[in-house]
Amino acid sequence: MAIIYQAELTPSKPEILRSFLTSRSWGETGELEVLGAYRFDDPDGEVGVECHLVRVGETIYHLPLAYRAEAVDGAEDGLIGTLQHSVLGERFVYDGLQDEVALDCFRRALSGEQQQADLEIHSADGELAERRSQSVTLSLEVDEGEEPPTAEQLLDGEPFTIVRTVGGLDGTVRLVAEWSDGTGVLAAF
Repeated sequence: MAIIYQAELTPSKPEILRSFLTSRSWGETGELEVLGAYRFDDPDGEVGVECHLVRVGETIYHLPLAYRAEAVDGAEDGLIGTLQHSVLGERFVYDGLQDEVALDCFRRALSGEQQQADLEIHSADGELAERRSQSVTLSLEVDEGEEPPTAEQLLDGEPFTIVRTVGGLDGTVRLVAEWSDGTGVLAAF
């Protein structure tokens, strides 16, 4: 269960996403349209794992983020920036594809051992305000006659792919996203 607070974020998520895209060699500048997002639960409840789909021009980007209460030693290359959360305080925002907690969520999702999180929206004082559907829905597709890998196989180094740009990824096991006006494979084994 992902607990999300009704809070002010500085900078805003679109500003963080724009900064992320323009600071990476594979990204681009241009008008950014947020298509939706989904979340995974960190089993330890320490790291927020939120993945965004955005469109710039004709390209749809998949931007997994990991929100942490403290900086991670040795992970400077994955640091996107910091944001101020009006309830939780300073948060360190990392590229989810360089964050082990986020990558473990994808490993479990590809093995069928983790679903996307249900969203609970809480007021600043912690009271449950509403339950909300995610704007991106995930499903696991497995080719006939195939089995999903186990999370242990993926943790032990079996190769899998998570996309930065949506389109063209295939595999016998696929993590597929659906949003208001499209679908695409986000990860595959």
